[in-house]
Amino acid sequence: MPETEYIPAKPDGQQSQEPSSARNLAVVVYILQALSFFLGGVTALVGVIINYVKLDDVRGTWIEPHFRWQIRTFWIGLLWTVIGVITTMLIVGWFILLGIAIWAIYRIVKGALALNDGKTPI
Repeated sequence: MPETEYIPAKPDGQQSQEPSSARNLAVVVYILQALSFFLGGVTALVGVIINYVKLDDVRGTWIEPHFRWQIRTFWIGLLWTVIGVITTMLIVGWFILLGIAIWAIYRIVKGALALNDGKTPI
């Protein structure tokens, strides 16, 4: 039987976000990140905004590492995508873009599978 997760109370006495809705939010962000490959990255931007807006709601829960994982995936992916696009005139840019695409797919799949298993992605 899985352990009950700990969700701390907010300072004003209200309970934090429901564990299942926080988990569902993490699932939605993983889906948005995956869709970004087909929709030009706009959905990944929406996903990282969701992560930042809801980060305080999941602080101290087992979902927080997923949010941090998703935020890190977005920013590192954006950095290397920009570097790859700038260097496409040189042949190395295409390899950078291929490498960052494979890396991002790996992170999305690893994170989603860990979330499904109730574990952290790290």
